[in-house]
Amino acid sequence: MPWKLSLTNGKGAEAENSALLFLQQQGLTLLQRNFACKTGEVDLIMLDHSTLVFVEVRYRGPSQCGNAASSIDRSKQHKIRKTAAVYLQKYRQHSHRICRFDAISIDNQDATGQNSLQWMKSAF
Repeated sequence: MPWKLSLTNGKGAEAENSALLFLQQQGLTLLQRNFACKTGEVDLIMLDHSTLVFVEVRYRGPSQCGNAASSIDRSKQHKIRKTAAVYLQKYRQHSHRICRFDAISIDNQDATGQNSLQWMKSAF
């Protein structure tokens, strides 16, 4: 049974779009968005030259506690790693690649409505 993920959070979808655009501007190439299976979901799967990059995107608005990066706890990291393993089993043409786990945190903590985007390479 194929897994299908639907993004119901408009802000989350906007954050993923912003992250994707930013990473493409940095030279990364998109392979897949929202890869989901029974172990979890990876927001963006990209190539950085020959490195396969699994990207977790997190958004936090001004009313939410903590920053976006702090919300990627050990449990979430574990799920992403397990999901990446499933991806590599399914797409064996990438099994030879070095893998990296990045995070994009987008925080909106001020009254101006401006978001701050932070790219953390090798976040976990």
